[in-house]
Amino acid sequence: MVHLLCSIFIGSAGADCLRLCVDDVSAGSSTEFPDRLSLMEMRLQAQDDEITLLKSSLADALRKLRLHEQQIPLLKQQLIAGKTPMWSTLTLYGYLLPVMPVIIDREKEQGWCSLVEESIKPTMVRSLQQQQSKSSDEGQGSAPHTPTSSSPAPPKEAVCSPHGGPLSPILEGKKTLCVQPLVQLSIIIFAWASCQSIKMFIRGRPITMYIPSNIQNYEELRMDFPTEKLDLDWVYGYRGRDCRGNLYVLPSGEAVYFIACVVVLYHVTNRTQRHYRKHTDCVRCLAIHPDKVLVASGQTAGVDKDGKPLQPFVHIWDSTTLVTLQQIGLGTFERGVGSVAFSNADAGTFLCVIDESNEHMLSVWDWKKNTMVLEVKSTTEAVFAVEFSPADTSNIITCGKSHVYFWTQSAGTLTKKQGIFGKYKKPKFIMCFVFSLTGDVLTGDSEGNILTWGKSAADIKTLGKGAKETFQIMKQTRAHEGSVFTLCILQGGALLSGGGKDRRIIRWSADLAPERECEIPEKFGAVRTIANVDGEELLVGTTRNAILRGTFSDGFVAIVQGHVDEMWGLATHPSQNLFLTCGNDKQACLWNAEDHSLGWCTHLEESGLCADFSPNGSVVSIGLSTGRWLVLDVQTREVVCDLTDGNEQLSVMRYSPDGSFLAVGSHDNFIYIYSVMEGGRRYTRFGKCTGHSSFITHLDWSKDGKYIMSNSGDYEILYWDVAGGCKLLRNRFESKDREWASYTCVLGFHVMGVWLEGSDGTDINALCRSHSEKVVAVADDFCKVHLFQYPCPKPKAPSHRYDGHGSHVTNVRFTHIDSHLLSLGGKDTCILQWRVKGGGTGDSREHPTLSFPLPSSQSLVSIIHYSLKYMFTLMNYFLFADLICFYS
Repeated sequence: MVHLLCSIFIGSAGADCLRLCVDDVSAGSSTEFPDRLSLMEMRLQAQDDEITLLKSSLADALRKLRLHEQQIPLLKQQLIAGKTPMWSTLTLYGYLLPVMPVIIDREKEQGWCSLVEESIKPTMVRSLQQQQSKSSDEGQGSAPHTPTSSSPAPPKEAVCSPHGGPLSPILEGKKTLCVQPLVQLSIIIFAWASCQSIKMFIRGRPITMYIPSNIQNYEELRMDFPTEKLDLDWVYGYRGRDCRGNLYVLPSGEAVYFIACVVVLYHVTNRTQRHYRKHTDCVRCLAIHPDKVLVASGQTAGVDKDGKPLQPFVHIWDSTTLVTLQQIGLGTFERGVGSVAFSNADAGTFLCVIDESNEHMLSVWDWKKNTMVLEVKSTTEAVFAVEFSPADTSNIITCGKSHVYFWTQSAGTLTKKQGIFGKYKKPKFIMCFVFSLTGDVLTGDSEGNILTWGKSAADIKTLGKGAKETFQIMKQTRAHEGSVFTLCILQGGALLSGGGKDRRIIRWSADLAPERECEIPEKFGAVRTIANVDGEELLVGTTRNAILRGTFSDGFVAIVQGHVDEMWGLATHPSQNLFLTCGNDKQACLWNAEDHSLGWCTHLEESGLCADFSPNGSVVSIGLSTGRWLVLDVQTREVVCDLTDGNEQLSVMRYSPDGSFLAVGSHDNFIYIYSVMEGGRRYTRFGKCTGHSSFITHLDWSKDGKYIMSNSGDYEILYWDVAGGCKLLRNRFESKDREWASYTCVLGFHVMGVWLEGSDGTDINALCRSHSEKVVAVADDFCKVHLFQYPCPKPKAPSHRYDGHGSHVTNVRFTHIDSHLLSLGGKDTCILQWRVKGGGTGDSREHPTLSFPLPSSQSLVSIIHYSLKYMFTLMNYFLFADLICFYS
């Protein structure tokens, strides 16, 4: 009967569909006719194939149901007699079980037979057609192929599929059976007698993964939090490229600066770090309280996982205890906080804040009471700095693009006066300003001048009668070639200025006579800000994200360095606490994770996107954005090999475990295999893995060095026999028990649980299994680092989540003994080093014990009952969903 109904529906629907297709094609232009007709025929054939498969599955399910009905009396007798059936008996019949939460009311108890025979009435189900061909199901069982290698990763948009789209609740009397709506990601388990497989749908594309033989009862596998945890150990980098006034020295001897979401307190002498980590997005500004203990830090707004804007705020916290004392302005500021300043004349009672809205709102807060005293629009132009007058809290000065404003507070309002340049050329930018000991205001501008502003009687001819006292330019001093980026007043009244284009630091006397000067090395960029340590010693923040320490006499050396553009390449040394990073700034940097120092930095001619150390640790290979790749000697930085594969960017470099092969994954869809000789100093092309339909994203070698597992941009998981001539393994089931030397592929059975509900295929940028094979670290697109148990094959697996990055996390790697984890930020240019705690570290290769408890008699009945009932539900769903597609 079911077969007859299906045939009727399929026949009529197919005819109507074909007729509509032909009409639609004939209505178009003659040039498009063959292509569109061919496309419609392919779609119709795919639908027919899917319906045929559905009919076969439904008939098979009905046969199994009749078999179950015959077995129920015997099963009841065994349960009444107190005998527990073997678990293997359940898997013999093959159940269709979803891994999604099911809400069922169990209050009403019924007999087993009545529960099984109870009918399930399906409601209307909304579905979209899933288009797939037989050939793609054989190769991957999955995804539509990306036509060109240069195509970017699929955009993040909601896509519904018959297996992953929204479902209406299925009502049954007082019971409700509800499948949670999943827009991008859904997972369905197919457990059969001969083999077990899992289909995970990402953006409607099915990805088939086979369950290893050592897992007999997948549905009973428990996912727990990993015993290991992470502690932030060190932060590499400093945000000097686009922020100002962000480097201060505390009486404790600590330098205070920020990068990403972290405010770093770095003890210059002891070379230790502490971290303030209560910000939820990138920190943009700092201010030190007059007591030199309290700190105010403001952040940008950012967005949440769903792209909705978050609210920026200012935190006021104690630099000794790192305790947050006050949160200012949540829900008041827009886009972000650009500048903050404490008042000085009243011992820091007030805090001035300028946000990054269109009008750059200026607000004054009594921060201890968390109340806003006043608020006013400042300007539509960019604002670079704000300060209270050290002698009078009612006076505030701001500067920025094309302006310097002098604000006066009176009767609860702020009034501003524009600085008058008069006979002097008005600069495009007022970059910075300070107050001299005499009360004058000194500004540095984009013309390289230092202007001295003093109060004088108003110019009545210019401003009109009744004009009050105003600031006028008293003196202009030529200081630098290019912009004056920063000014710093010393204790005795001397002035320090830092130049942009000329990279000079000049010491001026109180009357602005030059006394001493020096120039910082070009590789560090321009002078961004200067902090005075003890009168002689200085700290200098630069535009290339470095902090220098030194004096005019001895020169300057870098104590903090970092990248200046987005990073993707990360590799850890196989036997030492060393790691290498590379990115779009065309730099490759070798770091020492033990003493937190930069070993060396070399310039690349193109962006570096991926890297890997050879197993002997003597060389490191780096893949570039043009298809070119280099091999560098770790000790000397010498280029020992320079080769090119294709003309598109390289995404992954990976040596085989014994170092005899190097696999190079490219965006041209190929994996190039090289034989490695002379300890990594000579390379010969061995072969090429051809079969991916999109760009290569990740790959791993098997422990015996004979096979490769790879992922691509269209979510394929393919396996390759390298030793056998780089052949594609068509039967992926044979690779289910293969052991992998590393696990960095984001798609695979052992890491399926790291994908969050609702994820699309680009939400996870990288992952890495620890060498002990106990945990897996994940870098996601939402600024988070996750730590999961390994293996992690079930959805909704619990994880430890860690904040700190202010941009998408691009890569993660464990050090050689799993003592630390490294993570790279994208746009935040930050490297975070995490200490791994708990669970022990070392080279243990044993997998965590997987528990498969034997169900009790009562739970066994429940499992069979709900499994069968849910099988009925899904059969109805699949049937009606595909039939509705013909009429939608």
